[in-house]
Amino acid sequence: MHNPKLRAHARSAGVPVRHGRLARRGPWRSVGTILAFTTGVLIVSGGAVAGVAAWDLAGSVKPGVHLAHIADPSGSTTAPAADVAAISGGVNLLLTGTDTRTGQGGAYSTSAELAASAGAGNNDVTMLLHIAQDHHSASVISFPRDLMVAVPTCPQTDGSTASASNRVMLNTTLARGGLSCVVVTIEKLTGLQIPFAAQISFDGVTAMSNAVGGVTVCIASPINDLYTNPPLHLAAGQQTILGDEALSFLRSRHGVGDGSDLGRISNQQVFMAALARKVESGGVLGNPVALYALAKAATGNMLLSDTLTNPTTLVQIALALKDTGLANMVFLQYPTVADPQDVNRVIPQSTGATIVNAALVADQPIVLSGLPGRAAVIDKSAATATATPPPTPSTSASARTPGVATPTTTTPTPTGAVLPSTVTGQTAAEQTCSKGN
Repeated sequence: MHNPKLRAHARSAGVPVRHGRLARRGPWRSVGTILAFTTGVLIVSGGAVAGVAAWDLAGSVKPGVHLAHIADPSGSTTAPAADVAAISGGVNLLLTGTDTRTGQGGAYSTSAELAASAGAGNNDVTMLLHIAQDHHSASVISFPRDLMVAVPTCPQTDGSTASASNRVMLNTTLARGGLSCVVVTIEKLTGLQIPFAAQISFDGVTAMSNAVGGVTVCIASPINDLYTNPPLHLAAGQQTILGDEALSFLRSRHGVGDGSDLGRISNQQVFMAALARKVESGGVLGNPVALYALAKAATGNMLLSDTLTNPTTLVQIALALKDTGLANMVFLQYPTVADPQDVNRVIPQSTGATIVNAALVADQPIVLSGLPGRAAVIDKSAATATATPPPTPSTSASARTPGVATPTTTTPTPTGAVLPSTVTGQTAAEQTCSKGN
């Protein structure tokens, strides 16, 4: 699916437009854990311990949130089967990260922090995980917090309805109508149906990064950000980050790239790709203790839609990613351009957004041709000579053998939807470095 020559030669440099370089503290942007969340629950599919582990996992799941547009939720906390297969068909799962300080404790309990964001908070992370129907490709699309979008009517839990609007900043939709409102807004934007959703806050990120023993990221140039809590100071080189430091890394805006919200997204993609590589090949998948800790951290620190509260569903989604392959996991920023009405906001870039939306609806693999985003660069020092060729989306799971090059098959290889070079992102297989501001 991914042509190395296309990635090497079709990238074109452009002069970036700066957005949202505001004086106020950058709020929570991303958890960087969507792949860890789904692959982490693989522990409950591992042989004889499956039933016991799944029951214990069920005990850590919080009551689910009903997505108002889902008429008949399938979620329940009944006992999962001991032998669970991958979910049938594709998956669309929306992940939001709230910047609320309510209930976060510690440094976030001060009056100044609570004044910055309390209650439901803003969805300063909005990411969509799309797993293809054949499970051979997956995409994680990050939607900028400053994206101006049209919002449909949003049913409230008390029976009332928040009115529709043609121009709303995306990160206000969580406070506008809860998790369900964020979901229907992204559905309207992309044309997809999204039956699964999850929400995470500051303490959840810390727990998740601790559960995997930290993530090693490449730093191209020193990163210093006094606006995060705690302040972030990372020297150039390979740095293993976890806990509060990982949270600050993911929240950092002033310290990376050009200091914009769009730069922060690419910084988060560096983390997510490194996390995916660790989960798949760094020993996590072979360590039941680490996997179980990751699953507990996810379910204990996330607010799930009621379609996800059955642990069996979590396991099935995780299994759908098991054979995808790192090269077929694509992280991208939803295509945007500067908002002509406000230089600190962005709007969808017509050509790129149309291609992304059409590919998602048609369940086509997404092929990147552009550079990583503003806060990331390709790690040229990464060894590639011994890399195993990634499986193509047309190769069946049974034909793939770990450590062995994929054999040629007679199945036509889908070309996928090639995005314009202006669309930024990377695959999980690409090793990138974050660069300081």
